[in-house]
Amino acid sequence: MSSAVKISLVLCAAIYFSIGIFGYLLFGDSIMPDILVNFDKSSGTSAISSMLNVVVRLSYAFHLMLVFPLLNFSLRANLDELVFPKKPFLATDTKRFVCLSLVLLAFSYVAAIFIPSIWYIFQFMGTTTGVCIAFIFPGAIALRDVHGISSRKDKIIAVIMIVQAVVTSFVTIATNIYNMSGNRP
Repeated sequence: MSSAVKISLVLCAAIYFSIGIFGYLLFGDSIMPDILVNFDKSSGTSAISSMLNVVVRLSYAFHLMLVFPLLNFSLRANLDELVFPKKPFLATDTKRFVCLSLVLLAFSYVAAIFIPSIWYIFQFMGTTTGVCIAFIFPGAIALRDVHGISSRKDKIIAVIMIVQAVVTSFVTIATNIYNMSGNRP
C-alpha cells in the first residue's frame, strides 16, 4: 500500500509541476486561476491547439484518478473511526470497507452534480481550515497544556480566540451559502 501511495504522490506532484510550468509558459500573466478556462473553444482552431486542449483535459482527468483515492483513503479511515469506534480495523472488514467506499463515492458524485463550481468548495475549505489552523488549534493547545506552561491569562485568551474563530467561521460560512444561493450583497 505504501508504494502505491508513494507512486501516486510522485505522479501527482509531477503533473502539478508540469501543468503549472507549461501553463505559465503558454499563457504568461493572463493565466486564469482555473487553467482549464484558458483552454476553451476560442483558444484556436488549429490542430495543435485542439490537440493541446485534449491533452490538458486528459492529463487533468488522469490526475484526478490518481488523487481521488489518496484523499478518499484518509477520509474513509477517519469516518470509519468516527462512526465505528469499537469495530476492528477497516481493512479487515471487506463489507464495511466496500459500503463506506460506495457511500463516499455516491456523495462525491452527488456533490459534483449539484454544486455548480469547485470554487464554492474552495471557499468552504478555506474558511474552515484557515480559521482552524490560525485560531482554534493554537487555542486548543493552550487550553490542553499538558506541561502546565499556560497561565490563567493565556487560557482566557485561548478561549476568546476559539470563540472568535467559531463566530468568524459561522459568519463566513453563512456568507458563502448566501452567495452560493444566487444572492449577492
